[in-house]
Amino acid sequence: MEHTEPLRPPPIGDETGIRACWNEIGVHGNGSCRELQRFVLCRNCPVYSGAGARILDRPAPPEYRRECKEHFARDRQLPAPHQHSAVIFRLSAEWLALPTEAFQEIAERRSVHSLPHRRHGAVLGLVNIRGELLICVSLGHLLALENPTPRGTLRTAQQQFLVGSWDGDRLVFPVDAVGGIRRFDPQHLQRPPATLAKSSFSYSRAILSWEHKSVGLLDPNLLFTSLNRSLA
Repeated sequence: MEHTEPLRPPPIGDETGIRACWNEIGVHGNGSCRELQRFVLCRNCPVYSGAGARILDRPAPPEYRRECKEHFARDRQLPAPHQHSAVIFRLSAEWLALPTEAFQEIAERRSVHSLPHRRHGAVLGLVNIRGELLICVSLGHLLALENPTPRGTLRTAQQQFLVGSWDGDRLVFPVDAVGGIRRFDPQHLQRPPATLAKSSFSYSRAILSWEHKSVGLLDPNLLFTSLNRSLA
């Protein structure tokens, strides 16, 4: 930008009174400004920064004040409802879900150490999770969704373990597959149909849609209460 050349009057209709020399002889123009050898880029030149200061200090045009008035006169738009999320998993052939706050982690398959006198019911044994022994339970047994395999035969080679936590109770239960996390609007949930499996129906509070599937959203209060009863 050439400092020795006086600024020419602005074009008609230009209310800023600023000559955009950077578009004429600067880096966005023909590059003939001698000051480019010193500042390299127009944004490093005091003429450029001075023009920016003048633009910021100029009086607001009537159109700007009108737009601001219209903006703040509009009715306030409430934000969209907070979305909830759930972890989707499969037991046997049925897809189910629990709120994400009911889980701590998804663990890889590992050995289950059986407990004496616990060959029946929902308790499967103990599982080592990060050095801590947690009780492993069968949701399939509680919801009557177990495959017709002999009791005590764990299909750990295909299963994944979910570490759940609710009201201070930590339990581990194997599932046949994990579908991931599904975010949803509570207003879009559906009531559980009567055709849902009886045990799943009693523990499901709603149905959510996921990949063209109907997933039963389980009630964590009812589920963990029943699981704790099975530990007694």
